[in-house]
Amino acid sequence: MSDLTKQFQQTFTTTQTPRSFFAPGRINLIGEHTDYNGGNVLPASISFGTYALGVKRRDQKLRFYSVNFPDIGVIECDLADLSYEAGHDWANYPKGMLLYLQEAGYKIDHGVDVLFYGNIPNGAGLSSSASIEIATGVLLEGLFELNINRIDIIRIGQKVENNYIGVNSGIMDQFAIGIGKQDHAILLNCQTLNYQYAPLILEDHVIIIMNTNKQRTLAGSKYNERRAQCEAALSDLQTVLPIQALGDVTIDAFEDNQFVIKNEINRKRARHIVYENARTVEALEKLKQNDLIAFGKLMNASHISLRDDYEVSGIELDTIVEAAWNQPGVLGARMTGAGFGGCAIAIVAREEVEKFKNNVSAVYTKKIGYAPTFYMAEIGDGAKEISEGVLK
Repeated sequence: MSDLTKQFQQTFTTTQTPRSFFAPGRINLIGEHTDYNGGNVLPASISFGTYALGVKRRDQKLRFYSVNFPDIGVIECDLADLSYEAGHDWANYPKGMLLYLQEAGYKIDHGVDVLFYGNIPNGAGLSSSASIEIATGVLLEGLFELNINRIDIIRIGQKVENNYIGVNSGIMDQFAIGIGKQDHAILLNCQTLNYQYAPLILEDHVIIIMNTNKQRTLAGSKYNERRAQCEAALSDLQTVLPIQALGDVTIDAFEDNQFVIKNEINRKRARHIVYENARTVEALEKLKQNDLIAFGKLMNASHISLRDDYEVSGIELDTIVEAAWNQPGVLGARMTGAGFGGCAIAIVAREEVEKFKNNVSAVYTKKIGYAPTFYMAEIGDGAKEISEGVLK
């Protein structure tokens, strides 16, 4: 933090000591593609994230600088014009937060100088954009002494993503980042925003994030295709069931009525959603019982369903997950995120981590032709102010 403070003072030529804020990234432990089907997800906030250091200015000028993009330099604009500008690159995320907080009636009447630094690995799918949004939200709340309900910051973050940036994403990322809790996952119903914390006591195990280093080239087009297939399956089921979303369907109701989904592919897509949604509820119970072994089995079942019924994994994710399953000390592994590349996660015995990384890397590199990257994720708190380098 002292290095970032010095960099802030040098970048903005000031002797002022900025206030410092942090918003984590997130992983989703189980519940994939259930969010836009009215179901549950089980994310957790992690120790990687975005630091935001800022001071209030006396004028209306906004100055943003990212340590991660030094070549872009300081991006300047004015409170009077917060419209999206392609040339402002990453700074459109904080600009969007400023705009929508003002529109929501929060008094932000002066400019700010803000330095950002993120240590979320690039392209890993750990939600760096939502991390920037929520870091900006808590920084503005702090600097302007605003009393903002955290759910409102979360909703505004999603609004920036959807309406300002133009990415049609759900609310899970901002939610996990905004209200994460150390050593806990969050069972979140994406329709109602009802949530409860699930204790995640790893003790002698760690969560390893495995980045396939395959860019998710297909994720966008296939995502839209899967949404359409789920909507078609839902429409069929609604002819016999009083439901609003696939997340409302129990396993028994699905098994009894799946015959009304005439298209076999759509039926497979719906099967994944129904069973995956049930797994999230079971996962909560297993974590409450501190039964990591059973939780690991649910992770494995999730991947198999994503591979066979939802068909969003691909050779890279399947290779890395199956290699992980074959290692000693592994309780479970699955792809995480949209699929077609990106990351998988595994719960691994701490004493086996180095052997695990070496073995999985060897198997993956031999089959795919290039190496994966591994990160150890601590489950940390959600977004907050930092004092003296320590999370408050």
